Amino acid sequence: MALSINTNNGAAIALQKFSANNNDLNKIQNHISSGKKVDSPKDDAATLAIAQELLATYAGTGAVRDGLSRASATIDVAVAAGEATADILVEMKGLAVQASQEGLDQTSRDALNSAFTALQEQVTTINDSASFAGSNLIAAGAADQNVLSDDSGATIKVAAQDLSSDGLGLTGQSLGDAGNAASALAALDAAITDASSKLANLGSSANRIETHNVNLGVQNDTVAAGIGNLVDADLAADSAALKSAELKQALGAVSLGIANAAPSRILSLFGG
Repeated sequence: MALSINTNNGAAIALQKFSANNNDLNKIQNHISSGKKVDSPKDDAATLAIAQELLATYAGTGAVRDGLSRASATIDVAVAAGEATADILVEMKGLAVQASQEGLDQTSRDALNSAFTALQEQVTTINDSASFAGSNLIAAGAADQNVLSDDSGATIKVAAQDLSSDGLGLTGQSLGDAGNAASALAALDAAITDASSKLANLGSSANRIETHNVNLGVQNDTVAAGIGNLVDADLAADSAALKSAELKQALGAVSLGIANAAPSRILSLFGG
């Protein structure tokens, strides 16, 4: 190779290699500091686009799961109140059985009727207070709920179950006399059966909502893993690559120094 003080090809090549090594080192350091191998479109536009779509899916599913969790809580509150109502119905039946006796004195009958009325009022109080975030599935006039099941707008219907005194057919029942007590007893038998059916419906809805929520959670975990595989840095590999890049950078600096010193050898041709 000809020696020239105007053109130093060796230095140019060494500088190119040094710059390339420096870029590699910066890229690896960015991977380590950010934890991502794809952090912007210039890293890998296609992969980032795919990751963004998956992130949108992940966020949408997360929002759906929040709605499902609220629905589960609403149903749980309704079920708890419904179970309390069912217990009260059993207690009311016991009072009605006692009051159906023909020879019962009026004082005892009045006491039983007073307790019966108090329990009716308690049913109303329990059902009216069975709300979660403003939603009540068992109060009189409660509306069905359509809960989002995916981010495309599909829904799961949670049917309201009227467990109020009126909804259970207990409005107007009393134990004022043996005839009324017999009527109340028949109404309570029907109410207990009705309440059991309505609680079963609520339980079925709760299971469906919970199962779907769990399945969406598994799906989202898979999506999250997929996003990580696309954009997350392999820190173990980057750690090894960092050592290699640092060594290459050091050697590149030495090589560049040697290449820059080459023109000075021209002086030796002239006895310098």
